[in-house]
Amino acid sequence: MRHARYIDRGRIHEGVWENGILVDEEGRVVSEEQVIWLPPIEPKTVYGLALNYADHAAELSLEKPKEPVLFIKPNASLIGHLAPIVYPRGVEYMHYEAELAVVIGRAGRRIQPEEAFEHVLGYTIANDVTVRDFVGNMFRPPIRAKGFDTFGPLGPWWIDAADVSNPHELEIQTYVNGEVRQRGNTRDLIFRIDEVISFISSFVTLRPGDVILTGTPPGISPVKPGDVIEIEIDGIGRLKNPVVNEGNREREKEVRA
Repeated sequence: MRHARYIDRGRIHEGVWENGILVDEEGRVVSEEQVIWLPPIEPKTVYGLALNYADHAAELSLEKPKEPVLFIKPNASLIGHLAPIVYPRGVEYMHYEAELAVVIGRAGRRIQPEEAFEHVLGYTIANDVTVRDFVGNMFRPPIRAKGFDTFGPLGPWWIDAADVSNPHELEIQTYVNGEVRQRGNTRDLIFRIDEVISFISSFVTLRPGDVILTGTPPGISPVKPGDVIEIEIDGIGRLKNPVVNEGNREREKEVRA
């Protein structure tokens, strides 16, 4: 099942997406075009994973990491499906990063890899938007580069873990203005989901609602205001967000168009 959060008629709802239809808690069909989509999860903490595809590390001329390289994605960066990503004033190179996001459903500390999936509630799609200008070796992983407001699109919904037969066999594609810019598969993760959950929980308690971004495959390229980014992951859905100038955000109905 696909679980969504959205604003409709001035209230926050938690509905489901069934057979191409958005349904609220009362079973009422809701127009997907009239709601304001929210991040499907309100995370306590968002853990990001850098350089978790060998080909992505290679395209950046960086060494394959010997252990997971982590950072925290600020909750203030999170936005939902169709919400605008704001291009900061003065930056030169901003890009998308398509990622499978893991939603934790059961708390755990020192979780063993063979038990890791017992702690997974489900999966969603993330765009780990990054400004390359602020990425430097001294400050890796770069919180500033990835932490701007609106730099964390999530959604459109999260899907139950039981409905994803193999999270390590999912095609990921990024489209910019309809053109395929990025393509990868979770089979190529350097550190698999169970390994990452075990690693993080070795020093901090993972809690229900925490989200783990599993890294992006190769194929990053710059985007600019006016572009529309769409990220698709097999069996989960497609996350769409326009890019707008800072200080010049379109009205909501214009964004949806």
